[in-house]
Amino acid sequence: MLRTKNLILDLKEVPNTWIFEYYLKLPEKLTGQDIKMKSIWNLNDKDPSFFVYFSKTSQKYKFKDFSADKTGDGVQLVTDMFNLSRRFDAVWKIIQDYNDYIMNNGSYNVEEFKIRAKYQVKEFTLRSWSKSDEKFWMQYRISSKLLTKYNIEPLDNYTLKKDNANDQFTVNGVRIYGYFKEDGTLYKIYQPMNSKKKFLKVKDCIQGIEQLTFSVPYLVICSSMKDGLAFSKLGFKNAEFIAPDSENSLLPEKVINQLKEKYQKICTLFDNDEPGIKAMIKYKEQYDIPGAHLKVEKDLADCVATHGINNTREYIYPVLTKALTGTIKQLP
Repeated sequence: MLRTKNLILDLKEVPNTWIFEYYLKLPEKLTGQDIKMKSIWNLNDKDPSFFVYFSKTSQKYKFKDFSADKTGDGVQLVTDMFNLSRRFDAVWKIIQDYNDYIMNNGSYNVEEFKIRAKYQVKEFTLRSWSKSDEKFWMQYRISSKLLTKYNIEPLDNYTLKKDNANDQFTVNGVRIYGYFKEDGTLYKIYQPMNSKKKFLKVKDCIQGIEQLTFSVPYLVICSSMKDGLAFSKLGFKNAEFIAPDSENSLLPEKVINQLKEKYQKICTLFDNDEPGIKAMIKYKEQYDIPGAHLKVEKDLADCVATHGINNTREYIYPVLTKALTGTIKQLP
């Protein structure tokens, strides 16, 4: 166990773990584990969307707030928490606060550090489609034929296991779905009945990209696969869709540039909430991709479920046309 005693003047002497423990008031010391908590910026955060995690690349702890769309290291955390204009100001605050902490507490103990193994999906079992599945997906007018086209299959169960450990457990339940690549690789699990863990990411994947034909002029970046599938039911024959892992995850610039070469125009169609609006703004600022803001229901799929295909098409046509062409045309 290491012990820090002396007052310091250099940020390098402040333990990275202390910054997160102190400013986030964590109830436990960071010794290699990840922490999940509610957003410190979004007071309406119902499900924990703030993560403190150990970055293997930098060998330091970092944070990611999916709800508030903020991410970075300990200095960035303090910069954002106290609305500081410069990282230098955050560095100086951290040094001062750490010295005060040492003065009041005598020392800060750096515990033995060990990266914890994480649960990973190791096995899964497919099952047949049921009436319950039909009831769920058809409220969004999404058929089993469309689900099959996008390689979405119902799962009977899946097993989570830690590497090099016997620690494992199997998850069973109704309405569990696996999202697969064309080669059969499972990349995501969708559990709409699980309010705490609706999505379980298994591998990186841009959803819907394998189904693109590049034969139409427009591409719509939706917030989720479900919204994309609902969009495909609206009957716009001159537009295709893709969806990132989440609307808070920017697609790589290389991918955006490749897509811009394939399509006349691209727009985003994200959720009608604060994270969705922030994501639309981010795509506009970083990639000059406009957003189609549908101000009806939380998202497109919910709009279809509540108002039906025809009404949703009427709602979305003006904003989609404006985003893709810069003008608003009347529905034919």
